[in-house]
Amino acid sequence: MGELVDKIKGNVNEAVGKAKQQSNDPETRADGAAQEGKAQQLGGKIKGALGDDI
Repeated sequence: MGELVDKIKGNVNEAVGKAKQQSNDPETRADGAAQEGKAQQLGGKIKGALGDDI
């Protein structure tokens, strides 16, 4: 179950990050680039490969 949760969180963060990158505020754009959630998606894939034992 942890795999699915991490993948969902990663996808949500990616969507929010992309939306923030459309802002006129440079600081908000930088936050959006950092928030894209790629690490959470990768974590979900790793959990899926190894099982929820980790």
